[in-house]
Amino acid sequence: MGMNFTPQESSALYGLLAESTTDIILKTDLEGYILHASPGMAKLGFPMPDMLIGPHVLDLIHPNSVEAVKAEHDAAVHGTGTPKWIEVSVMTADRRKRWFEMQIRCLTDSQDHIYGALTIMRSIDERRKLEDRLFVAELTDPLTGLTNRKAFIAMLQHLVDEEIGGCLALFDVDYFQAINMQYGQTVGDKVLVVFSDLLRTMTREEDIISRIGGECLGVLLPGVTPEDAEAICQRIVSTLSELRKDAGGGNFPITASAGVSRINDSLDDTMRRAELALFLAKAKGRNRLEMESGPRFE
Repeated sequence: MGMNFTPQESSALYGLLAESTTDIILKTDLEGYILHASPGMAKLGFPMPDMLIGPHVLDLIHPNSVEAVKAEHDAAVHGTGTPKWIEVSVMTADRRKRWFEMQIRCLTDSQDHIYGALTIMRSIDERRKLEDRLFVAELTDPLTGLTNRKAFIAMLQHLVDEEIGGCLALFDVDYFQAINMQYGQTVGDKVLVVFSDLLRTMTREEDIISRIGGECLGVLLPGVTPEDAEAICQRIVSTLSELRKDAGGGNFPITASAGVSRINDSLDDTMRRAELALFLAKAKGRNRLEMESGPRFE
């Protein structure tokens, strides 16, 4: 059975909802200036002053969401389009960023003339935080905290597509399976953490470090020349071999082999050339760096 309300009943219902809900309800005029706001507005640090017209609705919105909110408000007060929920970021009075779902509908009088808009804002901070955590988990290696193979491939593809250039380095911990067998997987895990921490300290802020396999770590070096990449990676290999880390009861040297290729042609070709260089480094005795051979490095 449908429910029909008189104007007075509708007003009472609106008041009840506005006072009891955690949503923020805004009533604006045709220009977008706030005529009334529910108590939830104060949670943003913007208590409504005792004046006929308050701030503009766009004054609450983060710059990256202003165009979307303006378009929705314009559509509402012109009676075009269909009201829908949009995700927007809001700036609190103390300059904190919060996320809301927002829907804007027109307000009409008894003659069906539009005289303003009603906006509902519903906090989605917790949902966004959960989505961010899930996104990070999907692209992060839980052991080392580095990005994983999925993220690495996506970032390498971006460097290829945008023709940014640079080099790809693949590092493989030497005799990793033997370390696991002799000392246990816990020690093997700590070896990977030690190596990951070294890579973080010896690469640039803009470089991208990922765990792309069991004992294989990849480093993307955007914009560097092969000569600079060789110098960077050689320092890493040499420094690692000079360290003796206590990795959970085993005090032994950790070494790695590395292969470097220039980022060009295609993702598959870039990976293939780096993998071939890494294979040669291992074949020539490990604990060394090999650059890809061929005309690309001449």
